[in-house]
Amino acid sequence: MQDGFVSVAAVTPSVVVADVSHNVDACVGAAEAAADDGAKVIVLPELCVTGYTCEDLFWQQTLLDAADAGVADLARRTADLDALVLAGAPVRANGKLYNCAVVLWGGSVLGVVPKRAIPTYNEFYEGRHFTSGPGEVTGIDYAGETDVPFGCHQLFRCSNMSDLVVAVEICEDLWVPRPPSIAAAQAGATLVCNLSASNELVGKASYRRSLVSGQSARLVCAYVYASAGWGESTQDVVFGGHDLVCEDGHVLAESTPFSDGVATSQVDVSLMVSERRRMSSYLAAPTPEAAGFVTHDFTLEQCECRLTRAIDPHPFVPSSAADRDARCEEILAIQAHGLARRLEHTHSSRVVVGVSGGLDSTLAMLVCARAFDLIDLDRSGILAVTMPGFGTTDRTHGNASYLARALGAELREVDITAAVRRHFSDIGHDESVHDVTYENCQARERTQILMDLANQEGGLVIGTGDLSELALGWATYNGDHMSMYGVNASVPKTLVRHLVRHVADTCGDANLSKVLLDVLDTPVSPELLPATADGTISQRTEDLVGPYELHDFLLYEMLRLGFGPAKVYRLACIAFDGSHGADAMDPTEILSWEKVFYRRFFAQQFKRSCLPDGPKVGSVAVSPRGDLRMPSDASVATWQADLDRLG
Repeated sequence: MQDGFVSVAAVTPSVVVADVSHNVDACVGAAEAAADDGAKVIVLPELCVTGYTCEDLFWQQTLLDAADAGVADLARRTADLDALVLAGAPVRANGKLYNCAVVLWGGSVLGVVPKRAIPTYNEFYEGRHFTSGPGEVTGIDYAGETDVPFGCHQLFRCSNMSDLVVAVEICEDLWVPRPPSIAAAQAGATLVCNLSASNELVGKASYRRSLVSGQSARLVCAYVYASAGWGESTQDVVFGGHDLVCEDGHVLAESTPFSDGVATSQVDVSLMVSERRRMSSYLAAPTPEAAGFVTHDFTLEQCECRLTRAIDPHPFVPSSAADRDARCEEILAIQAHGLARRLEHTHSSRVVVGVSGGLDSTLAMLVCARAFDLIDLDRSGILAVTMPGFGTTDRTHGNASYLARALGAELREVDITAAVRRHFSDIGHDESVHDVTYENCQARERTQILMDLANQEGGLVIGTGDLSELALGWATYNGDHMSMYGVNASVPKTLVRHLVRHVADTCGDANLSKVLLDVLDTPVSPELLPATADGTISQRTEDLVGPYELHDFLLYEMLRLGFGPAKVYRLACIAFDGSHGADAMDPTEILSWEKVFYRRFFAQQFKRSCLPDGPKVGSVAVSPRGDLRMPSDASVATWQADLDRLG
């Protein structure tokens, strides 16, 4: 366990109906294998000690006695496992029979949680044998132990990892309108374990997956679901051992029906706690039922949790082509509709865009074209202004011109070199000194031109800067930092590329596609320093501030998930080890750029505090009005200290 990660396993052992001795052996073997693989919470299926399909054999005292002895044996034989083990068994209490989850730790029964919702319809006939469990927790004598906690309102908390709070529900409990896990989550549960015996029907696996992942999203929790397998009786139904591990709406691991019956992953319970804190509406009014839970403590050895769950190096970009295309269309629609509404509100039929031949201004032009089409404006109302300066290359200048023509926009060129030289003279700056003044004079001259043209034309200056640049402060204050509407303000650089690529692939215009593909192939650069002797770009942004691919990952993990520098670094080293679809990066390189990221993110907040309006397209944005209310004078010292401890 480290950084909030807990390794969990849902396992379906091979049972024999009514053969308790065999089933206990199978459960022990499954638990040992899961523990050897690092699992700290191990969930076995509903009634796995006896088999779920015993039917009227549940009335046999011989079977029930064997089940009690089997649980005691299971507790004893799993005593040395550094894990919480949950297994299903029939339990007699208060003159009734209950379908229960027994929670085992350290060789004893930590608690017995009975099933609340007893299905007695279609193929299920549990009401013939079992009674719905009480919420109130009382003590019973069970499995050779006295005063064992019995009742639905129980939680199991790891005393040396306080964010790990385990709750239990059993199969049908999840399928009812108000599952017990709702109250458990309100009472603080971050990990819900479901011991199930859900039979297989056509289409049921998909529905089950949706149900489990949806509940984990609704409750902002991790959810481990273990289902009975095909060792059960097939007299009328067949069980496939469909096991799932979900977290906040995401399926982390799954065993498909009739496969090996094992699903293991690592859930991040600290993230669940953080997400709940972030959501002001989460559990705003806990029900009285949530106040009646009894909590039992257990401990687990503190060790590094080996991560096998996927760590996506591109959290802003869907991995599947179909999802990516759909995401791109959705984002373009949000951007275009946002701009269209602003144009209607201002009664404007003109926009002014500074086009550089780079990715961001290209995307802004594409959005403008869509917005104009939405409200039936002639695209000639888009004034594309190219402003060559000291670093402009023929390639980018040409692409800017080709793009404007391909989109049917008006193209205008204003060479800024003379005006910037005059300004150098006015302020006494030596043109041979290529410092920040040299660069920013050009950026501010361009913004002045755009603003003045917008006044002339009665239009709006459309900002082109993206989320990644805003996070790093890679924009000239009151230069390219400023506009009248920033259409790319919440689009990260890695996603900008895919949006432009999507249009290139789907526009159906060979000329437009050709120029978009060349823009994609051009290095990212502000082009503020003179080109090389052969006329190519000399100033590459990623050489100066670091790879955007990494920075977008850092931004998501830090800003969206709230992770600290050490955890972000650990995840980045996994994501960029070369096996997850991203180029391999050395840990030393990652740490170096992470330090740059945090330093720039804190130092440049003043630029984000006065951002122009712009449409939010995803869960990460830095608008001071909606998503990031951060003081411009906040110190990075605490975060820097964590980074320094890493090396």
